[in-house]
Amino acid sequence: MISNDRPSPYGNRSYGSFPPKPPVNEETLRTEKIQIERKTFVFTLKENPRGRFLRITEDVGGRRDTIIIPAPGLEDFKKIIDGMVKASGDAPPKEESPGS
Repeated sequence: MISNDRPSPYGNRSYGSFPPKPPVNEETLRTEKIQIERKTFVFTLKENPRGRFLRITEDVGGRRDTIIIPAPGLEDFKKIIDGMVKASGDAPPKEESPGS
């Protein structure tokens, strides 16, 4: 019989558990919120000692996902979004097939 009560030769490791990061001092410059269908998007422009950035948080039924775009990349990000909006308006929506 194998006993799991003996100490590990590798010490007391907890994988996936890292020491908490110290809090970063962030200032919120502007926040906008939009609701699209069942999703809520929160756009927050922030600044910390490393610079400005846009945090975009998607909330779907309490589940949140976030992306962060550094301020120097916002113009390129906007160009891509503008292109996607144009492409979406230019292409007719596909018809749903019966049974979908």
